[in-house]
Amino acid sequence: QVQLVESGGGLVQAGGSLRLSCAASGNIVGIETMGWYRQAPGNQRELVASITRLGTTNYKDSVKGRFTISRDNAKNTVYLQMNSLKPEDTAVYYCNADIWRRSASGTIGLLNTWGQGTLVTVSS
Repeated sequence: QVQLVESGGGLVQAGGSLRLSCAASGNIVGIETMGWYRQAPGNQRELVASITRLGTTNYKDSVKGRFTISRDNAKNTVYLQMNSLKPEDTAVYYCNADIWRRSASGTIGLLNTWGQGTLVTVSS
C-alpha cells in the first residue's frame, strides 16, 4: 500500500561523497518524521539522521558536519548527502518514515515503514 524505495548507494573511496534518495509512494496522506538508519555486519541498526515534517533535523554524533539530511515534501522524498566518507560508514542504509496512509476502506492510519536498504561501501 505504501512503500519506500532507496537509491544512490555504491562504492566510493574514503573522502568521497554519495547522495542517497528515498521516495515514498502509495496511498499517502502525509508523512511525519523521515530518517536514515544503517546497519554494518555484526552491528545493530542505528539511526544516522532524521528530519521532521517541519524540517527539524537530528544527527548521530559521528556524522555531524559530514552528512546532511533534507526532504522534499511535495515529492515525498528524503535525501542524505554524505561527504568526507570514511570506511566506518560502510553499511546498508535504510530509509524509514512515519506515513499517514489511507486504507482500502478509506480509514487513515499512521504506519512506520522501512525501505529495502541500499549498500554503501567506503574503501580505504
